[in-house]
Amino acid sequence: MQEDLERILFDEATIHHRLDELAEKISHDYRDRELTVIAILNGSVILMADLLRRIPLPLKLDCLSVASYHGGTKTTGELIFRQVSLPDIAGRHVLLLDDILDSGVTLATIREKIETADPQSIRICVLLEKKKTRLRQVDADYVGFQIADEFVVGYGLDYMERYRNLPCIGVLRKDLIAASA
Repeated sequence: MQEDLERILFDEATIHHRLDELAEKISHDYRDRELTVIAILNGSVILMADLLRRIPLPLKLDCLSVASYHGGTKTTGELIFRQVSLPDIAGRHVLLLDDILDSGVTLATIREKIETADPQSIRICVLLEKKKTRLRQVDADYVGFQIADEFVVGYGLDYMERYRNLPCIGVLRKDLIAASA
């Protein structure tokens, strides 16, 4: 599957080194507090597993399943929540965990919805942040890597539900995207 990549941006060792740094910062910022991590499915599953094992704090974990790309390479602007209710986070410190900050639609919408549940605080951690103008304004508090506005896969990121299991992050070949469009 790596042959489907135009180029690799970050190999597994580089990603793991950066996760060590993020975990250290998060652990420092939340020391002496219990944290509730809400991972956004499906893209953050691998990030969630690797990052949370590096954070030696008491924490609770929950997940939200949402969809915004609907099989394409760009968000449709429509976010579908697949849960009936939100996790119980009233009075808790919440860390939203997502694979990528792209258009801002997903994270801004989720943040607004989470705010209605009265958490004590909300911060956002993303593995990747695209350098681009966003459709919705949202900032991440913790960022693994900044990248150009390219379509990337691997390490949880997908194209049509493929490539999530690649141990690296790379730019998908444009001919593969065009062929399935």
